Amino acid sequence: MSILVDCNDKVICQGITGTAGALHTKGCLEYGTRMVGGVTPGKGGQRDPNDLPIFDTVAEAVAATDATATMIFVPPPFAADAMLEAADAGIRVICTISEGLPTQDMIRVKAVLGGYPQVRLIGPNCPGVITPGRRVSGEGASATFAGGCKIGIMPGYIHMAKEDASTSRAVGVISRSGTLTYEAVWQLTALGIGQTTCVGIGGDPVRGLGFQELLCMFEHDRETDGVVMIGEIGGSDETEAGTWIQQHMSKPVVAFIAGRTAPPGKQMGHAGAIIGGRDDTAEAKIKALRKCGVSVADSPATIGETMARALLTNQTAVAAGSR
Repeated sequence: MSILVDCNDKVICQGITGTAGALHTKGCLEYGTRMVGGVTPGKGGQRDPNDLPIFDTVAEAVAATDATATMIFVPPPFAADAMLEAADAGIRVICTISEGLPTQDMIRVKAVLGGYPQVRLIGPNCPGVITPGRRVSGEGASATFAGGCKIGIMPGYIHMAKEDASTSRAVGVISRSGTLTYEAVWQLTALGIGQTTCVGIGGDPVRGLGFQELLCMFEHDRETDGVVMIGEIGGSDETEAGTWIQQHMSKPVVAFIAGRTAPPGKQMGHAGAIIGGRDDTAEAKIKALRKCGVSVADSPATIGETMARALLTNQTAVAAGSR
């Protein structure tokens, strides 16, 4: 199984005629995602280079294609309205890849989306979400896949479906960092550990789905054997997630917290990656997570092997309990 998206989702791209939208629409199509069209106001009735229909509004796109998900590559001043338009049109999963959105705009979006309980927002300023498909042929970047769904900018070929995993194990991945998501996935795949779904939640201070919501989804997904959680300095999301894990999670969770050397008060990469007090430093978060029983990797280079050990320990404990 998977969370959020699967091969049945029909996906549109808002901003499909822009440079980034066009590039990544093509990439998603090539991965096997069911891309069914795009939206650019004023260009309705045209077709993109992939022969996908272009619509003036999301409502028109949904009516014509039955789209269930969207990825947004809209300039920052218009991205908030793009998200709200998608929700109003009945889109279920909204992946906002656009970065640089004003915090005030996101506060407004979050408030309005409270009236759309069926909508799941990922981002903004994120790489998106992928439920890996099984490998059909080829290797590396030339490989072809089927049965998956990639919505966003992540390199699909580094991911591995559970069907292809040599360990017959698969984990979920949740990350505030796009680059570290790819690093963790690459290590997992190299170790023969598949992934059920990987979600880049973005590093902005106000965003859609967070660690706790996604941990809950993975906990209830019968195909997910564990979770990798990648956080960073700033805010209290990781610490609160640790408490939730201690109280509710039965599956092993491995964490990595980026930003150990970050000086207080200096923004590091993401808008939300800024130390505002003693409790949102990397060291404070690591200490809190370990206190809650979460295995924390000391280096980004050891995320995969830490997860492998956690899965083995959990498997041994389950086997011993069954006897």
